[in-house]
Amino acid sequence: MLWPVLTRWADNDMFGHLNNAAYYQLFDTAINAWINTRTGLDPLTTAALGIVAESGCRYFSELHFPQELVVGLAVTRLGRSSVTYRLAVFNSSPGAGEGPAGPGPIAALGRWVHVYVDRVSRKPVPIPETIRTLLATACVN
Repeated sequence: MLWPVLTRWADNDMFGHLNNAAYYQLFDTAINAWINTRTGLDPLTTAALGIVAESGCRYFSELHFPQELVVGLAVTRLGRSSVTYRLAVFNSSPGAGEGPAGPGPIAALGRWVHVYVDRVSRKPVPIPETIRTLLATACVN
């Protein structure tokens, strides 16, 4: 799954490049936008929430404002109540060139784990079937 995004002025830090935290916002936005737009579930009312249990990022090149990016997403593990994502941020700005694995050079690779919990009790619950069906479409080995 590929999700296009644009950098924002507020993403830059005092060094003139995207702050490390901005990459995590890109990951979170791509995952949740994909799930919400494809399933039609309302994250404000659904009984089960996907909360972040683990995350990580490796940086390969600087990104700046303004740039066109694409976040690539795949599911590497689909458990009963948790899902592990592999993510990549590609620089798809004009002139960035083509990368060997996607729509431009890879700027960062990420790992993200959601655990689904009950909205009220915050105890783990099975991934809702509507979401599980979507996640299964993005599974890779």
